[in-house]
Amino acid sequence: MPATRAPSPTHPTHTPLTWLYAPGDRPDVVRKALGSGADAVIVDLEDAVATDRREYARAATAELLASAGPVPVHVRIADAEDIPALAGLPGLAGLRLPKVTHASDIRRTAARAPGTPLYALLESALAIENAHAIAAAHPALRGVALGEADLRADLGVRDDAGLDWPRGRLVVAARAAGLPAPAQSVFPDVRDLEGLAASCAHGRSLGFFGRSAIHPRQLPVIERAYLPTAAEVESATGIVEAAARDAGALALPDGRFVDAAIVAAARRTLDLAARGRGVLQN
Repeated sequence: MPATRAPSPTHPTHTPLTWLYAPGDRPDVVRKALGSGADAVIVDLEDAVATDRREYARAATAELLASAGPVPVHVRIADAEDIPALAGLPGLAGLRLPKVTHASDIRRTAARAPGTPLYALLESALAIENAHAIAAAHPALRGVALGEADLRADLGVRDDAGLDWPRGRLVVAARAAGLPAPAQSVFPDVRDLEGLAASCAHGRSLGFFGRSAIHPRQLPVIERAYLPTAAEVESATGIVEAAARDAGALALPDGRFVDAAIVAAARRTLDLAARGRGVLQN
């Protein structure tokens, strides 16, 4: 059985669609990220920060998190020393744990940071093998994601298609554990927006929801890729309207058979479409 996961007051009312990384040792860049339109900002204390600047980055991030910001702020930690420095701060929406390999990694961090939402980054073959155990490890865990650069290196994968099996494994593990669909890993080429759009469309077909970004220009592309198309909204509207007339299983005029699961999916599509209209109006 998946762990029971209580909501957190620092969480948004819906699952973020866009997550923007910003280096923890660049407070000016973090401030810009907070106003970028991203649903959530991830302050990175790990890969984006040189080792000799991590202490400064930790202190700057703690100062930022002394009060709540305009959007949820998550922190990708670099080492265990970051946990007591940041856990419990008013502006912290979650700690992102790199290179998680075992469920015990989650339970150990949850014990050190009680009440703090945790997010696991799976970046190795061993982590993928343990994906469901990690996803179901503790109620404090609110999401999982891939660290595809490290995973690609660990697997020796050259072609992007070689990551499709680990991606699918992660999607299944998350849903089986009662977690939201995972967000895609970052797309590293900030200039290739067409490539980003194609990659997002593929990720959506695999069951991902939303994506992490490393530059604000990537955010609108991610939003467009994951928000429902006009045809999807039309189809979902027809399903929901038909279900309102008949509570049982039914067949639509075009011959499609509709059951409760399909109706629920259609309602999610309409909810997401309404959210997308809000994005376009802002």
